[in-house]
Amino acid sequence: MFTSSGSVLHNHPSGDPTPSHADIQMTQAIIDVAKPLGIAVHDHIIVGKDGHASMKGLKLI
Repeated sequence: MFTSSGSVLHNHPSGDPTPSHADIQMTQAIIDVAKPLGIAVHDHIIVGKDGHASMKGLKLI
């Protein structure tokens, strides 16, 4: 099996879905590894009890 694209999803147990600096760095690292393999990362969504945040929606990717 092979995929050409995907999204990353994780939760913040604190409840605040705001992306941390570490979240942003890890997302960029995932994109950097995936790109040469021909895999597009469409978004990184963070879920918390207070809602969710889309890194694409926040223009972080």
